Amino acid sequence: MYALVDCNNFYVSCERVFAPRLEGRPVVVLSNNDGCLISRSDEAKALGFAMGEPFHLARPLLAQHGVQVFSSNYGLYGDMSRRVVQVLSGFAAGVEVYSIDEAFLDFGGMHLLAPDLLAYGAKVKARVRRQTGIPTCVGIAPTKTLAKLANRLARRQCGSGVVLLDTAARWQAALAQAPVESIWGVGRRYARKLQEMNITTGAALAALPEAWLRRHLGGVVGQRLWRELHGQPCLDWNPAEWDDDGEPLPASGAARHSATCTRSFGRPQHEPAALAEAVATFAAKAAEKLRRHGLGAHLVTVILGTDKYAATGGPSTHTAVVSLPAATADTACLTQAALQGLARLRQPGMAYHRAGVLLSGLERPGAVQLGLFETVAAPAPQREQLMATLDQLNRRFGKTVVRLAAAGASRQSPTWAGRAAHRSPLYTTSWEGLWQLR
Repeated sequence: MYALVDCNNFYVSCERVFAPRLEGRPVVVLSNNDGCLISRSDEAKALGFAMGEPFHLARPLLAQHGVQVFSSNYGLYGDMSRRVVQVLSGFAAGVEVYSIDEAFLDFGGMHLLAPDLLAYGAKVKARVRRQTGIPTCVGIAPTKTLAKLANRLARRQCGSGVVLLDTAARWQAALAQAPVESIWGVGRRYARKLQEMNITTGAALAALPEAWLRRHLGGVVGQRLWRELHGQPCLDWNPAEWDDDGEPLPASGAARHSATCTRSFGRPQHEPAALAEAVATFAAKAAEKLRRHGLGAHLVTVILGTDKYAATGGPSTHTAVVSLPAATADTACLTQAALQGLARLRQPGMAYHRAGVLLSGLERPGAVQLGLFETVAAPAPQREQLMATLDQLNRRFGKTVVRLAAAGASRQSPTWAGRAAHRSPLYTTSWEGLWQLR
C-alpha cells in the first residue's frame, strides 16, 4: 500500500502559516519576476483566477476583489517542504519526495501496526497540520497511480481529506468518476487519442485488454499503467535520501541528469559586469545542487535570452557549451567555465532578459569517463574540504553568506535581480526574517 500526501495550494499555505489573518481570504502567489499566477487559494479560484494567468492582466481584478498578492519566496517554500517531509518520515518506513508539495509513503505491512488505514491517514494529516501549519490531503491505495487518484478525490470531496481505495470495488468506483485525462500517466496527446476513441473515463481505460494498452500507449509504459490501475504496483520506488544534518534530499541522485539555475532579470541587462555576476551566481547554485547529490559535471552550458517578443526574426535563446577535462562539483571550476562560456556568447550592446547555467554530463566520484590517451589528476582533498565547509557555513548562517567574489561582493539586491515587489520575509531561514510578535 502507498499513501500520497499532497499539500493544499502549497505556496499559498506557506504564506498563510505566517499570516493567519489570510485564512478564508483570496490569496495568490506569483512566479519568478512577478510574471504570472502559480498558486491560488480556493477563494481565489472561486473568483475565476486561472493558473498561469499573467499578473499584469489580472492586476485590476485582483485589486477589485481585495486579493492578497505575494511574490514567490522559494527559500521559505523549500524549507517548509523539508519540515513536512520530516514529519512524514515518522509515519512510514520509506518516504519518496515526488515534488516540493507531494510525497509518497510506503505503507507496506502498515495494516499490522495500524489496522484502520483511514484513521492512520487522518492522523498523518493532523500531525502535519499541527507541526507545520500546512493543510494536506491523503490518498491511500495499493499502487502509486491509484494513490494519486485517491488523493485527487480527497482534494475534491468535503470531509476528512483522506480517501482509502483498498479494494477492487472501491478503486473501480473511483475510476468511473475520473476523466481519462486525469489519470496519472496519461499525457495530453494520449488523452486526446483516447477521447477520440470514446474512452473517456479511467474505468473505461482499465477495462481494455492489457495488450491493447501496450500496443497503443507506449509499449511497456502502457502495460505498467494497466497493471497499476488493477492494483499491481509497477512503478519504481525512490526513497528520499538524507544528508549528514538529517535534511531530506530529493530522490536518488542516480536519476538526475542535470542541474540547472535560470532566472529572468528584473530589467534588461547590457553591462558585462552585471551579466558576469548573474552567471557566476547561477553557476554556484547549480554546483551546490550537484554536491547535495554527490555528483560532478563535465559539461557547462551558459544560457542567455533576449526579448522573445522582439521582431528580430532570430532565436531569442542563445547557448554556449564548455567541456571540462573531468567531472567536478567545485564552484570555482564551474564558475570559471561558465564565465568562459559567457565571454563567447555575449554580444556587445545586446540587451539580455534572462540567463542561466546548466550542468550536465553528470558522474559519480571515481567514475570518470576518459579518452584512450587521457589522464586526469586526482581531485585535491583540500578543494573537496573547502566546498564542504562552504556548504556548511551557508546552511548554518544563510545562503550566499560565503561566496565567490565573482558572484558579487554586496549583500544588497543586485541590479539584475528579478522583480519581487510582494515577497514575504524568509521567516524560517534568515535571522532578519524571523517572525516578530508584538
